[in-house]
This record gives sequence, C-alpha cells and structure tokens, in this order.
Amino acid sequence: MLKISNEWKDYECIDAGNGEKLERWGKIILRRPDPQAMWETTFDDKWKKIDAYYHRSNEGGGYWDFKTKLPEHWTVSYKDLVFKVTPTNFKHTGLFPEQASNWDFMMNKINVANRKIKVLNLFAYTGAATMACAKAGADVVQVDASKGMTLWAKENMKLCHLEDHSIRFIVDDCLKFVLREQRRGNKYDAIVMDPPSYGRGPNKEVWKFEKNIAILLEECIKLLSDKPLFLLINSYTTGISNIVLGNMLKTASLPKGKIETGEIGLKVSKNDLILPCGIYGRWESND
Repeated sequence: MLKISNEWKDYECIDAGNGEKLERWGKIILRRPDPQAMWETTFDDKWKKIDAYYHRSNEGGGYWDFKTKLPEHWTVSYKDLVFKVTPTNFKHTGLFPEQASNWDFMMNKINVANRKIKVLNLFAYTGAATMACAKAGADVVQVDASKGMTLWAKENMKLCHLEDHSIRFIVDDCLKFVLREQRRGNKYDAIVMDPPSYGRGPNKEVWKFEKNIAILLEECIKLLSDKPLFLLINSYTTGISNIVLGNMLKTASLPKGKIETGEIGLKVSKNDLILPCGIYGRWESND
C-alpha cells in the first residue's frame, strides 16, 4: 500500500527529477539530491529561484551553497505540531515530511483507544513521532544514540508546547535499552522504530539493519503490554522492500492482529508524480 503525506501546508515538494528535488520549507526553497528521483525533469526557472543548494561531492558528503542569508533555523507546522528545521552538514533538515502519514496513523490509534497509552520510540532522531504521540495524549519514552538529536527533540517538545506531557528522553543504544526494560519489567502499548541502515551507539555499538533488525523486533515484542495497540517499523535502507518487512512481521511472535506494509511518498506539485521516500511495516491490534 502507498501512503502519501499530502496534508502539509508548510512543506511542498515542488519538483523532482535528475537525481534532485526542489522543496519549500515554509517560505524557504531548498534544492537537494535525491537518488530516488531517477526520472528526467526540466530544470526551469523555479530551480534557479532557491535559497540554498546542497551539492553532492564525488568523494562522499557535500556542502550547502547558500544563495540567500538564511536564519540559523526556522519552524514548520503540521496540523498542531511545530518542528525546528535547519540545513545540516549531511543534506538533511532534521525532519522527514513523508512521515506525516505515519504520525496521522499513530495519533488516530491513540485517540480512539480511549485509555492512557505508553509509547516507546526507538531511533527517535529529532522526535517528530514522539511529539505526534504525545500530542495525542500518550506517555512517550524516546531513545536515540545521539545527544545532539536528543537536544533537538527537546526543542521540538517546547515548540509543540508539550513540556507538561510525560516524555522521557534517553541517550542510549536501542537494543541495550530494550533488554534493560525487559529486566525492569516495563511494558509498552505501542512501539515505533526508524532504524538506520548503519549506525553506532554511544559506546561504539555497531548497528546494521540486515543483521540486527530481526533480533530487535523479537526483543521489542517482549515489551508489549497485555493490550498492545501497534508496532511500526520505518526503513530507508536500500534494497530492503516492504515485502521483507511484511514477512518479518508475519513470522515474528506478535499477537493476532492486522499487518500492513507499503511505501511512503510525497506528491510532486509540478506533475502529480510520486516521489518514493521509504517503506513501512506495521502491526496493529484488531480491537
């Protein structure tokens, strides 16, 4: 199934093609590489009227070419959520707008549950999913190995006016944290994770998606409460299809429920093409 995040007002994928995408973040126009945009497009005048351009280096990495003086950071809103964005050294902005369809799914599930829901957010990055779940009324524990991303998530919490909500920020290796939570006897009604293709924990723990995801999934299932709501996996790992995620969920020791997998994407304003942005796999209860 294809999920399109098409309810944005502060974000727009203006055009995409030739390995790049042209985006509007609030009033600021960014031009960035995107390996999924393999088709051809015409670099018309819109591509020249930009505020910043990320140039990919042949040796890896790249750099931003700022055409106008930008603020150090600015904010974009999605419904009742507000997020800080800024061009980072790795071409990212601190937010993945295509994930909005997943935020909507989680907020809806939490809202209709009509009970207090406890959520675990693993590989939480800047905490967008955390804020979505907290805004819907859940208690959230978010875990990420990066101190810098965790500080950014705390800024997003303040922007969303969620300081009085129950949100715990943990800087740790995700698998180690899950195993400790098992020993403590802690349980969660919902778990969301966005594991990278490759990464390192705070103590140099090595994470490889293909090697570690099945192990993490099984250990996470042990943390589910007696009345679990959902378990959601996002992935941007090249070569891993949503069918793989579906097979993993179907063969895992999950309770009876509904399993759905698919791609997430963004509509390209210029021509209504869809820019694919990743895959998801989710289990949800039948209740």
